[in-house]
Amino acid sequence: MKTIKLIQFKIAMLTLVLVAVGCERDISDDAVLSEFPNTGDIYTDDPVGLTDEFFISFDPAEGANTEGFGTDDNEAYIGTSSIRIDVPTPTDPNGGFIGGIFKDRGEGRNLTGYDALTFWVKGSTTVSIGEVGFGTDFEENRNAVILRNVALSTDWRKITIPIPNPSRLTQEKGMFIFSAGTQDTGGIGYTFWIDELRFEKLGTIAQPNPIIFNGQDLVQQSFTGSSIPISGLTQTFNIASGQNVTVEAAAAYFDFNSSNAAVASVNSLGEVTIEGSGTATITATLDNVLATGSLEVTSSGALPAATEPTLPQVNVKSIFSDTYINETQSDFDPQFGGSTTQTTTVNSNGDNFLIYTNNNFTGIIFENTVDASALTFMHVDVYAQQAGVQVEFQIRDIGANGEINTNIFTGQPNADDADFRFTASGLTVNGWNSYEIPLAGNIASQKGNLGAIILAGGPNFILDNIYFYVP
Repeated sequence: MKTIKLIQFKIAMLTLVLVAVGCERDISDDAVLSEFPNTGDIYTDDPVGLTDEFFISFDPAEGANTEGFGTDDNEAYIGTSSIRIDVPTPTDPNGGFIGGIFKDRGEGRNLTGYDALTFWVKGSTTVSIGEVGFGTDFEENRNAVILRNVALSTDWRKITIPIPNPSRLTQEKGMFIFSAGTQDTGGIGYTFWIDELRFEKLGTIAQPNPIIFNGQDLVQQSFTGSSIPISGLTQTFNIASGQNVTVEAAAAYFDFNSSNAAVASVNSLGEVTIEGSGTATITATLDNVLATGSLEVTSSGALPAATEPTLPQVNVKSIFSDTYINETQSDFDPQFGGSTTQTTTVNSNGDNFLIYTNNNFTGIIFENTVDASALTFMHVDVYAQQAGVQVEFQIRDIGANGEINTNIFTGQPNADDADFRFTASGLTVNGWNSYEIPLAGNIASQKGNLGAIILAGGPNFILDNIYFYVP
């Protein structure tokens, strides 16, 4: 028998947005924090100290299914009941995936005495759950931790999610988060059960290995007034089984350092702000362990804004511009194999720019194809800080095979693919260069399903105002 305990859902963003909240706490404040309960149990045979909703769903408007959550009195690892989650098919009218959070019903818990979130799980089939974790409360999500691709067995198996830095969890509301779909089953729905969900002090969480920027030592040109988010934040621990477990960890678990705060400062949520001219190196520690990865940023002063476009929106299908509504979301850092490119989106005095460093080839991959059949040009603004920079733009369609060719040397491995190439050369140094690139060549007859712009050359340049248009 399945007993549904879902009472209502809460509309919430699917992305984990970290909202900056900073405060100075004196001794009296710390005394207040110490009074928050330190209850570790979340679900045994019943929910422990959770909101009346128990399960708070992701946004149904984004496809989240609110009907597949409940409890099961016929399955349990220990005791008489477990959480039962029925993962829907992508075509389910109630939503094509399931996910949400468990939230503390009070003002939060003091979890500083624990080192891991643990639970037992089994599946109706062998498959991977997309993500599980804690620290997401649909408010600040400041302490979010995510473990991805958790493999299920048809027998009960214990999952351990290490806490990156327990000292930061003095008042945590986000007890658990999960999200599951059918990517691994080819669209076939399945069921999994969770039991004995709690925070524990295991004492076997060891060998911490924190990472920022995915472990890379980045070298970046930037400008006064711009900001750069610190990305690629993870923490790896070795657990009692001998397995290394890597979680994605929010910036709030780290302590960041700038070698020259007059050039670049960094706040507690991992946002680097360029304060002046010069060079600074950004590093981080997590619980006093130096993180692998760094950012060396050099600022040459303020970046002037590119000339603001004046065409009406109706004449434009924008890919990247603050002036227009973009036609589609895009992946500006596709990380092609063999690419040496570092791509950063920065905001300088309210304007967004794309900074490319050490480019050999990369691309801008459109989430949805762009129909430019009624348009005749692509506009782009290019900024170079050194002489001799050349940037080749390759405009690509999606052919009948439904794939984008990302090979920079040939745009036509199949007869149904097309591209058009334009090289921006002779760029004025330390100034914006505007180009109007015709949608010509073989792309002229296949521009109704544009899917990408491949970028070759460089090596260092900045882009703004990328859009297709008709004059």
